[in-house]
Amino acid sequence: MSDTFKYQTEQFADVKILRYQVPGFGDLSLQQKKLIYFLAEAARCGRDILFDQNNKYNLRIRRTLEAIVKSFDGDRESEDFKNFLVFTKRVWFSNGIHHHYSMDKFLPDFDEEYFGDLLANTNPDLLPLGEKEEIIDLMNQLVPVIFEENTEAKRVVLNPDLDLIADSANNYYEGVTQKEVEEFYSNADKGDAERPLSIGLNSKLTKENGQLIEKIWKIGGMYSSAIEKVVFWLEKAIEVADSDLQKESLIKLVDFYRTGDLKTFDEYSILWVKDLDAHVDVVNGFIEVYGDALAFKASWESVVNFKDIEATKRTEIISNNAQWFEDNSPVDERFKKDEVKGVSAKVITVAMLGGDCHPATPIGINLPNAEWIRKEHGSKSVTIDNITNAYHQSSLKSGMLEEFAYSDEEVARAKEHGYLGGNLHTDLHECLGHGSGQLLPGVGMDALKNYHSTLEEARADLFALYYMMDPKMVEIGLMPSLDVAKAEYDGYIRNGLLTQLTRIELGKDIEESHMRNRQLIAKWVYERRESAIEQVKKEDKTFFVVKDYEKLRGLFGELLAEVQRIKSEGDLEAGKALVENYGVKVDEELHKEVKERFEKLNLAAYAGFINPDYHPVIENEEIVDIEISYPVDFMEQMLEYSEKYSFLPNIN
Repeated sequence: MSDTFKYQTEQFADVKILRYQVPGFGDLSLQQKKLIYFLAEAARCGRDILFDQNNKYNLRIRRTLEAIVKSFDGDRESEDFKNFLVFTKRVWFSNGIHHHYSMDKFLPDFDEEYFGDLLANTNPDLLPLGEKEEIIDLMNQLVPVIFEENTEAKRVVLNPDLDLIADSANNYYEGVTQKEVEEFYSNADKGDAERPLSIGLNSKLTKENGQLIEKIWKIGGMYSSAIEKVVFWLEKAIEVADSDLQKESLIKLVDFYRTGDLKTFDEYSILWVKDLDAHVDVVNGFIEVYGDALAFKASWESVVNFKDIEATKRTEIISNNAQWFEDNSPVDERFKKDEVKGVSAKVITVAMLGGDCHPATPIGINLPNAEWIRKEHGSKSVTIDNITNAYHQSSLKSGMLEEFAYSDEEVARAKEHGYLGGNLHTDLHECLGHGSGQLLPGVGMDALKNYHSTLEEARADLFALYYMMDPKMVEIGLMPSLDVAKAEYDGYIRNGLLTQLTRIELGKDIEESHMRNRQLIAKWVYERRESAIEQVKKEDKTFFVVKDYEKLRGLFGELLAEVQRIKSEGDLEAGKALVENYGVKVDEELHKEVKERFEKLNLAAYAGFINPDYHPVIENEEIVDIEISYPVDFMEQMLEYSEKYSFLPNIN
């Protein structure tokens, strides 16, 4: 990687925009470069799908904003126009009008009257107007959605006192209630009871003529025009696949996109997880269910990547010892796997992010999500090294650590060991945490309803935290000493109880599943601290200090055992109590203090990425090389994506 590479390009609202390098791309074979190029094109072709999944008005809003950006001929130096540009960038960043983490709708810092002025001075030919529609019709539809706080207010509602479906603003359901959805899927054909289908994964559930129907996301169905483009590039990728199994799996993925058949998706997932030979790999499809409060519907995403061979030696050690970790887990024997199968882990270099993984992206992935496939065929786990490196490089001089770490010793330990500790946590979380344990017979993935995602993330985090302090980690060469684990314990408690509060608006609860998980764990162990953690004040600032790392490890193990029991037994009431009591509510005084300390640093709470670009070099109508470049302008890339990769109607 280049030492002079510029990681951060700009900052607006609560967001900073970063870039990531793709080291090793130039060393790939021409076939592998072509494979990455084709898969990268497929990754960008599904972008509209996610916008529409997040809210039915998102595409029309995005296209309206983009028309203004391109053609507004009024004053572009005014504060109102600058605020308009920030709002537009936020919509691009969040793939819609709702915050990508809190799920709350964010409101513009300009008023309806100015919005009217913008439209009046914009080329009407660029506006997303329907047949016989006038600008006033567009205004009448969009103004309530954009400006009224209580209209389309929250993308995903997790509050058990509300209707989790009717009150959510996503586009997975329309005209139906939570009760109707639960009844519909409880009566749906799940196939083989031992190998149940992921029912509802790739469809919108709506009501027509009083009847509930699923609109399947497939060629010939909903989102067809975008899926056709994804398939076009996948079929080109098949011709240059990196292994026989990869070729077979991509053919099966295309078949799934053509038919929408969930059994085909399972067959694809099994082939994908078995393919360990391909150097270049891809995640592509309807994958994660965080955007649905009931965890049925999956958002569209893609991650194109290739293996970091040197760094993968670390994760191979973990996967080679998977059975030892499972056998020595503190959970009840009933919930352990007798035989851990097919656990593979690698460190990857991302080459392209798409859909729900862009601009904001995970730092690790563990798939497939179907529990029975994990149990019978295993799982693939990845840690995304060039992304974690970009985060690390951009944070080195932020001052965040010095502000929220209690002592010079804690700061020094974090600087020396924090990067490795964070990567090892991700390795354990993704490789073994998500893949560990088993459900009891008859317990489905939907048993924990709106608490499923939080508890699953907590289970994986606790697995990682418990084993971080195990001497086995030093014995098998994963870390030089347990100081690495201590740095990770310091950072986890600091984040769970303090620094992640920078991301929450004052007076709000925690909504996002990963954030709920982190506070749940940190708050639970703090309240049972047994002298393991101490809250201290220094210069009127609050800190949480780990006093006994072994005791803390024991508490992590105790909570891991309980969370695994809740998941394995499908104990909804216990899961609800754990999340609601520890993961949701925020200490208002502490929250205010943290926000004030953070604001003085002039930092952004969130980060996302500009993707690299790939340029085929063509001679005699043949691709003879693929060159890579690193754009620096977020707005320019977003406008380019909308120009090249926008295939869906305004309203779907």
